[in-house]
Amino acid sequence: MNEASRRRLEYDKIKASLISLTLSPAGRLLANKLEPSMDHRQVEAWLIETEEAVDLLASGASIPISAMDGIEPFLALLGKGRIYNEVELEQLSVWLASVVQMKKYMHSKQHIAPTITAYAESMFDCPNLREELNRCLRYGQLTDQASADLASIRRHIYAAEDKIQKKMEHSLHKYRTSLQDPVISKRRDRFVIAVKKELRKQVPGTVWDESASGQTLFVEPVDVSELQSELQLWKAEEERERTIILARLSELAESYSYELHRNVEVMAAFDFITARAKLSHSFGGKRIELSAKPVIRLVHARHPLLGQNSVPLNVELGFEWKQLIITGPNTGGKTVALKTIGLFVLMVQSGLLVPAEKGSVIGVFKHVIADVGDGQSLEQSLSTFSSHVTVLKDMLENAGPRALLLLDELAAGTDPSEGIALSIALLEQLLSLGALTAATTHFNEIKTFASQTTGCQNAKMSFDADTLKPLYVLEIGEAGDSHAFAIARRYGLPEVVMQRAEQLLVRKRESALSSLDNELLTMKSIDEGRELKAESTVKAQNEGSHIESKDKPPKSKPFEKGDAVWIFPLKRIGVVFRTADERGNVIVQVQGQKLTFNQKRIKLYIAKTKLYPDEQYDMDIVFETKQNRKARKLMSRKHVEGLSIITPEEDIY
Repeated sequence: MNEASRRRLEYDKIKASLISLTLSPAGRLLANKLEPSMDHRQVEAWLIETEEAVDLLASGASIPISAMDGIEPFLALLGKGRIYNEVELEQLSVWLASVVQMKKYMHSKQHIAPTITAYAESMFDCPNLREELNRCLRYGQLTDQASADLASIRRHIYAAEDKIQKKMEHSLHKYRTSLQDPVISKRRDRFVIAVKKELRKQVPGTVWDESASGQTLFVEPVDVSELQSELQLWKAEEERERTIILARLSELAESYSYELHRNVEVMAAFDFITARAKLSHSFGGKRIELSAKPVIRLVHARHPLLGQNSVPLNVELGFEWKQLIITGPNTGGKTVALKTIGLFVLMVQSGLLVPAEKGSVIGVFKHVIADVGDGQSLEQSLSTFSSHVTVLKDMLENAGPRALLLLDELAAGTDPSEGIALSIALLEQLLSLGALTAATTHFNEIKTFASQTTGCQNAKMSFDADTLKPLYVLEIGEAGDSHAFAIARRYGLPEVVMQRAEQLLVRKRESALSSLDNELLTMKSIDEGRELKAESTVKAQNEGSHIESKDKPPKSKPFEKGDAVWIFPLKRIGVVFRTADERGNVIVQVQGQKLTFNQKRIKLYIAKTKLYPDEQYDMDIVFETKQNRKARKLMSRKHVEGLSIITPEEDIY
């Protein structure tokens, strides 16, 4: 899967948390190597393991995972003729004890976690090795029970040291007037006494060291030298026997090489599984349904990095639609929604439980590609748009039924008209390739595309218009507004600027309507013959309405307010102001006048949905005077004494 996309979706943060929860180097290595799997059976097995481990943690007793201190270096040297020392062998002994403990623990938890407890059956107790190590080692030293020869040698050493101790105490008394301090110490593993340098000749013996000042000499008295030589001989024998014992124990450990390596593998697996469980449990993760189909349904899903107080997300893809176009204000949660969708897929395919409720479903995807956030790269001298195009190219190359594609801010970073056209073309291509796509946008043209295209669906992040605060709730089936003016006012932009912006927006929309009217009138001449023919047909149908036909034409769709219609008697365009009454009469606005025509005398030319893609479009711009619109807006903000809105009755002809 795409590594850059995983980073954009913050999968690396989830993985870092997972790694930090492992206890052993081998478990940490498994966590570090974790990648989302594309194998459905592998993902299913991982999820079962993690869920069972969560159940074990919830049962109260902690799982006895071994940190395996020093075990990996130990095993790395097996078979290379190394003689291990006492500390290394004792670490092995302690670890084997933890293996036994793990096996006992897992055996007692079979009813809670039948799958992972079965793994413990493949671990080896190694009783002979464990018992021999316990007999020969204690506190990092060989015991006297390690061998009969070692015990005998040590008895001779103890006896020699006892004799030396008595002789040294006698020397302390004998040479007391020549001593710097009346103490017995050791230098180079020999017993010595501290003699004043100027009185050295009064203490016969061997000097083994002197003080830093040079005023004290450390002398081995001549009457203990023979005993000291005997002691050194016994100590050499002890070292020889020690080497023999350690070599025997090392050889015994090597004979269990397979069993020891297998134990490390299983213990590391337990460590890795437990870390997944701890991480999943930390954010309330649950095992959701894994689908064989490439679909996504999240019920009350919470982004794991935002905590339990975040607003839950409800979203789906791949069931009734393959594309979801999310709209709404900035800071309203659109990007978080995309990240939640993508991150949940990556987490599930990594064997992690996710914080979502029952009914959630996720399939297994081959590609998860995200264009989320500003991808501008200073190092590569890429603009924001160029970086987007690079990701889009990757999406097109990998698009397919098993691809999940996430696009933040479609048409951003370039000329809006060109960006919109490119975005719609891209969405059409991705839809034809069957990829699941979730995208965010502010552009009405893309919202319209979603509303009119099979397999594509609009959604919006809800926004409280009263408090001007985002609610972070995704509503499927509706397109949202950017609320740019309301948010700008909230953050303190001067009112004079806001009023000017609103005036410019009104002019732009009026200009667009005027241009549309002119365009339609220009096209009239092209269609005039066809329309006159249609008029005569209508007339003939009216005159011969008493003649029954076996094949009745389908009933036409009723006109809607805002529809552009062709008026046969006037041979020009009008806009529906009021829909048909019980007699079929429709009021149509033509050049500022409101005229009445029977619905048989008019024909749909351009539907309202194409003229005004934005569902929230204010139709008063079309039908009301500027004075009335200004008055209505002022009255919505405050009470103005004497201000009124006058709506004249329509002229009926």
